[in-house]
Amino acid sequence: MKNKRIPCGDPTLSADRAFCEMLKHAQESLVSRSPEDIAGKAGVEYVKETSSFRVKSLSQMIDIELPGFEIRQKLNHWHHLLVLHYLNLADGMPVSPEWISFGELKDGLIRGTKFDHTVNEQLGSFFGALSQEKAEDICRLLGAEIAESRADLCAIFPLLPRYPIMLNLWFGDEEFPASARLLVQKNADHYLTVEDAVTAGEFIISLCKEAKLQ
Repeated sequence: MKNKRIPCGDPTLSADRAFCEMLKHAQESLVSRSPEDIAGKAGVEYVKETSSFRVKSLSQMIDIELPGFEIRQKLNHWHHLLVLHYLNLADGMPVSPEWISFGELKDGLIRGTKFDHTVNEQLGSFFGALSQEKAEDICRLLGAEIAESRADLCAIFPLLPRYPIMLNLWFGDEEFPASARLLVQKNADHYLTVEDAVTAGEFIISLCKEAKLQ
């Protein structure tokens, strides 16, 4: 998921039309709301002097200019949408201490469960081929905190202020292959839809693989 700038504002240039339509809709859904309300419910900083939001996402600080909700940084376009969708859906629900699988999300029975299998296959295979030290280095590079758990490695990625994603990893041995799970908090539906949750999970997987090359 390499970063690229999609020229939505220039009709003479070829662009990802689906993304541009989703971006336009996301921006239009936010413009009528008060910045203070958005900031309070999403747990982000509103800088009145510059009429902008500051949103921490993984290891990056993202600046969003009002009134058009334009993001200054060059982001992967799905990451761009995730940030705006989060601001739009966030309702201020307190963060839950309970973690659940993607299949347990609202409407997650089909797509979420399928993604849970994808995580185990892709991240289990990817991290299982690395040393624990290298695996931890990759997670920390993306801003994750290493936490104690029953897993061999537990990393919590601060995707958005009230939307962390947890990685639990078990390294393989002669009898069992490596396995992995990504989890979200029980109240995650108050901040992203299941479709966005899966996109967020796929984004984390992609970033982990890219970080190995750095």
